[in-house]
Amino acid sequence: MRSMSTISPRSAESTPPLFDSGASGSTETAGSRTDQSRGHTFPCDGCGADLVFHIGQQKLKCPYCGFEKEIALDEEAAIVEQDFHAILQRVAEQRRDGTYEAHREDAQKEVRCDGCGGTVLFTGSLTSSECPYCGSPIQIEDAHTAESRIPVDGVLGFLVAEHIAKKDLAEWVRSRWFAPTEFRKRGVQGRFNGVYLPYWTFDSLTLTRYRGERGEHYYVTVGTGKNQRQERRTRWYPASGTFQRFFDDVLVTACRGLNGKLVRGLEPWPLDKCLPFNREMLAGYLARTYEVELDGGFVEARRRIDEALREDVGARIGGDTQRIHSIDTRHDALTFKHLLLPVWLLAYRFHDKPYQVLVNAATGEIQGERPWSWVKIALAVLAALAVAGGLAWFFHARSQVSPHAFQLDGLGLDFHHLRENTPTIAVLPDGRDTPLSTPC
Repeated sequence: MRSMSTISPRSAESTPPLFDSGASGSTETAGSRTDQSRGHTFPCDGCGADLVFHIGQQKLKCPYCGFEKEIALDEEAAIVEQDFHAILQRVAEQRRDGTYEAHREDAQKEVRCDGCGGTVLFTGSLTSSECPYCGSPIQIEDAHTAESRIPVDGVLGFLVAEHIAKKDLAEWVRSRWFAPTEFRKRGVQGRFNGVYLPYWTFDSLTLTRYRGERGEHYYVTVGTGKNQRQERRTRWYPASGTFQRFFDDVLVTACRGLNGKLVRGLEPWPLDKCLPFNREMLAGYLARTYEVELDGGFVEARRRIDEALREDVGARIGGDTQRIHSIDTRHDALTFKHLLLPVWLLAYRFHDKPYQVLVNAATGEIQGERPWSWVKIALAVLAALAVAGGLAWFFHARSQVSPHAFQLDGLGLDFHHLRENTPTIAVLPDGRDTPLSTPC
């Protein structure tokens, strides 16, 4: 179980605003509630405008007067591992009582903006957004801490500023050699959205019993004459055993609608930089609550654990090859955490086809979809075939060389033959050459 420490931002320099109204950041505990405690904003003590989280300074800051507030954290607050089975039991009881709020794709909540009086509609898993009328950051009150849902334990703040993510994305585009030239020159056109994605992390102490066979190769000579050859055979020996392995922070995304391969490609995450959950770090960014339930998240975590254990079993059986007959695993001390992790998300179109790019806003890792140039790919394949063919011809030609003759580049120039059939030349005092002898 990793200990959680203070955020160390990637860059302390100031950054351009995330939204048109500007962005900066620092604040204390709770902001103002709107719409009967269903909305949450963070007013500036200096001018009354809304504060937003500033990446470079890791504070809440007013984009208008520059007022800053430190993010207030309880000194005794800590990110604590939660008992998996106890929480599942609590959720089951709440479902029977009708007090558990399961995620619904069509769920909608209306929150009145305290800045302009407009109504902000939250749909699906969205819990933090900005007012479309005045740009004020606004959150659904208690969306991540309500008893009717599994609360968030920790949050990893944005450490990579938007302008750095844009710069890294431009380099990523230029490095896509098999992308269309037009795409590499024009780059990606679109707007980054900062969003906190929900994750489950699971810890488990596993006890595994396995049974299988270890295969060891040996070779025998078969056939006679020109048909004589070596054949590989395998001797099999029984193998079994028991071992323990502890899995720490097996990470599973708890939201849907994103390309799973891209999301997994953002790993690893610096989870040691997570802080106990506080709303202030969400100010000015989008945030989503979990759509994949806790038990569903562990199904995916267990699949990954099983894959790792199968590799362990293969290594423990040893030999040249293995047969695995059975693997039985017991999970003890099973705990989890509910985290929010930061991502820069960008959607763009190229030739009317949509693509998606994700940036790990803590490490800068980029994962994205991109167009392909089939012309470049075809030329590369043809070039590879030409090189392969040239090498095959070269090695075939070399294999034809005898100990007494070398045919230069396959042109038929036999130096042994030339030496035996070339007359000897003498150079006379006047510079003229004349044959001294001619082979018969």
